[in-house]
Amino acid sequence: MCSHILLTGASGFLGSAVLERIKDKNPILIGRNNNLKETNFFFKELTNDELYDDCLNGVEIIIHCAARAHIMNDKYSDPLAEYRKVNVYGTENLARQAAAAGIKRFVFISSVKVSGESTTVKRPYSESMKPVPEDAYGQSKYEAEEVLKQVSADTGMDVVIIRPPLVYGAGVKANFRSLLKLSSLSIPLPFGAVHNKRSMVYVENLVDFIIRCIDHPNAANQTFLISDGEDLSLKSLITYIRKAMGRSAWLLPVPVSMFKLVGKLRGKSGVVDRLVGDLQVDSSKARELLDWTPPYTVEQGIAATVLDFNNRKD
Repeated sequence: MCSHILLTGASGFLGSAVLERIKDKNPILIGRNNNLKETNFFFKELTNDELYDDCLNGVEIIIHCAARAHIMNDKYSDPLAEYRKVNVYGTENLARQAAAAGIKRFVFISSVKVSGESTTVKRPYSESMKPVPEDAYGQSKYEAEEVLKQVSADTGMDVVIIRPPLVYGAGVKANFRSLLKLSSLSIPLPFGAVHNKRSMVYVENLVDFIIRCIDHPNAANQTFLISDGEDLSLKSLITYIRKAMGRSAWLLPVPVSMFKLVGKLRGKSGVVDRLVGDLQVDSSKARELLDWTPPYTVEQGIAATVLDFNNRKD
């Protein structure tokens, strides 16, 4: 008998964490790489012409984690076109086939980049604010959200949109892993005067919220910004990481103005702003409408992330 949950992107960072929570439900999985060796796995592309009828039978809920992820220094001359192929057209194709098959709810993992890139000198992003995506990835996710809302209006299928900020946890890669590597060095770091505020979400907290959205009646056709609820400065983040590594913070108070000057001179102002600027989200809607509280604290999440990092050492 088929499972009532279909999960896309099951071998990815977030998808594999979701899978651990729903394994007992014998979910159906679709993706491009079955490195998890799961039996109910279908090799599928996320395109505008892929057929999904063979894996939708008996499904009631779709958790859509698969996407063309954010890529720094994209090699394509038209990155937006490449993102649209997967994130917009592929998502719409899956959603319309899902609706035709009688799927009740489509849970879509979007991104805070739909809201924008920075809240420096601004108030935290909320669901009521107009989206202002600033790069091709964020634009593609915004367009995917709009397409899903139209599919819902056309078919009556519930759509739930979740926009997480930076997600961290066991197996995290990209910038957060680079920060872990940097923090593991026995040298002082120049972040002692960086008192910015950035929202993040521990992957297990995000998974817990996704599970809450599977069947909660108040989640239907809603958009949620989600976070741990404790916004961190770069100084605080490094302090948490090094504490989990069993060492002192060892931070030097280099002025933020120095980072910005170096960033401007090297043409890396955007990179510097992501490092020392603010990006906060207001996750009160998720907490109040769905009566949700993150099961893990930031300190617990970072400790688990560091433990995994130490165990891997790759």
